[in-house]
Amino acid sequence: MIKVDNIKLPVGADEGEIFEVCVKKSKITRSAVKHFKILKKSIDARDKERVFYVYSAEISDREESEERIVFDSVKSDKKVVVTGFGPAGIFCALYLARSGLKPIVIERGQSVEEREKSVYKFVNEGLLDTESNIQFGEGGAGAFSDGKLSTGVSGKFVRQVLVDFVDFGAPKEILIDAKPHVGSDRLPTVVSNIRKEIERLGGKVMFSTKLTGFKFSGEKLIGVKTDKGEIKADDVVLAIGHSARDTFGVLKNIEMDIEPKAFAVGVRIEHLQEDISVAQYGAKFAPLLPPADYRLATHGGGRGVFTFCMCPGGYVIPSASEEGGVVTNGMSLYKRDGKNANSALLCEVYPQDFGGDVFGGVEFQRKLERAAFEAGGKNYSAPVQLFGDFLSGKVSSRFKKVAPTYSVGTNFCDLNDLLPRVISDNLKFGVTDFGRKLKGFDTPDAVLTGIESRSSSPIRILRGENFSAVRFSNIYPCGEGCGYAGGITSAAVDGIKVAGAIIEKYKGL
Repeated sequence: MIKVDNIKLPVGADEGEIFEVCVKKSKITRSAVKHFKILKKSIDARDKERVFYVYSAEISDREESEERIVFDSVKSDKKVVVTGFGPAGIFCALYLARSGLKPIVIERGQSVEEREKSVYKFVNEGLLDTESNIQFGEGGAGAFSDGKLSTGVSGKFVRQVLVDFVDFGAPKEILIDAKPHVGSDRLPTVVSNIRKEIERLGGKVMFSTKLTGFKFSGEKLIGVKTDKGEIKADDVVLAIGHSARDTFGVLKNIEMDIEPKAFAVGVRIEHLQEDISVAQYGAKFAPLLPPADYRLATHGGGRGVFTFCMCPGGYVIPSASEEGGVVTNGMSLYKRDGKNANSALLCEVYPQDFGGDVFGGVEFQRKLERAAFEAGGKNYSAPVQLFGDFLSGKVSSRFKKVAPTYSVGTNFCDLNDLLPRVISDNLKFGVTDFGRKLKGFDTPDAVLTGIESRSSSPIRILRGENFSAVRFSNIYPCGEGCGYAGGITSAAVDGIKVAGAIIEKYKGL
């Protein structure tokens, strides 16, 4: 098999030309080609007058098939309980089930079909269900986001996650796009299909079932306690998500080894999507290309400031999971055809900012969320401010070029009064610096909406090389909430790896 890289085609060119390029470079005759596949597609817009699609592809005169990860089969009646059904829990349970184990999944929130109703009741009416919302429920927090599958991790598991997503209904384009995404309108179907496969293979998924404790026989874990009763368990996977604050308390009660970790807080920033696309592609090509995204970072203000979960053509959505707190997040549909672009604008927070206490980060987040709730008007409306007024410390009086997309309502305030000084100062520096990198990012009309506080977990549950917890050999911390991932794909990858460790333990029995 021959791989051909850096194939450049002008915008609008026929992708069939890629095959011709590969035939020419490989010197394989057309009639002898038995395998051809596009591997990657990206956009090169460094020269705004000459924008290209850039491809890599592979070609061969032999039949080739997609390499898949398959763990050994396990013939065992061991009971594995997976707590949480976000990306980590979903993929862990899927691979356990594929290998012959019959995992029992407990998820505090609802199935994705019912969860959609709860989410949109909050998004449209401000009526919060504290157990089934943007943070909790089948699919995890990522189910109502942009559905980005790009990741900073690498390796064979990343490709496998993408292949699995396609097998269960995601667009085939994610296999070649340099920045793949599924969209909040398509993710629920994919998630539901995976759940049905787990159940077909003998697994069980229990919704509206919350972990409340653990059962031990001496030092050995033998089960979990839930608000629906006890469940016997030989192993427990903790795929609990970054917002499972009450579950963190349950872990504290059994003296789980937990440490505080750095995270980030800030606001959502919105621009017109058209302006972002023109800044990235140029006025000539912006109408011809998909809505542009960006990823920006700086350390020049003293702390790391960066954009996160950027949603082209997206919406800022209410994402609280506790009463009396305002939390924001971003969401895009697959077409990304909304008027605005939005992104989290975040500043690093370190354990020393909250005294190094294990759960100090949770309280740091909660304090900001409650302050935002008060400033928003106590009805889940969000505090907002134009960037120009944020710079000068003035409460905005009207929106200008950009109107907010946060649906529950907004209230003008000075975000400098809500954020710690070190955070607000660094955010100001960051946006100004980003304006030098991406034209118009620092426009005074950009809308800031607070508070973005749930970008990652404030804790890490310590585990060893075999993925089990330091003090408990049959408890497996997994995914983003336990401090081992940072997005849908990396969480899914961690779930597969944890499944592999459990399968390895039992495959010879």
